[in-house]
Amino acid sequence: MTRTTTYDVQGMTCAHCVGSVTGEISRIEGVQDVQVDLAGGTVTVTSEAELERATVRSAVEDAGYELG
Repeated sequence: MTRTTTYDVQGMTCAHCVGSVTGEISRIEGVQDVQVDLAGGTVTVTSEAELERATVRSAVEDAGYELG
């Protein structure tokens, strides 16, 4: 069963930001899809199972942003 979760991400301002966040979250094991809404400041992640929030937070921070 897949899970889809939306997270708030602070600090994204451009297409480069979107690419960075998408790239880092995509590396998490089990992630199937990542959709970033730059205008809304959110990222929606579809995964094989529920992801640990700390894992997503770490990926977002590795990209240089902050999970809201």
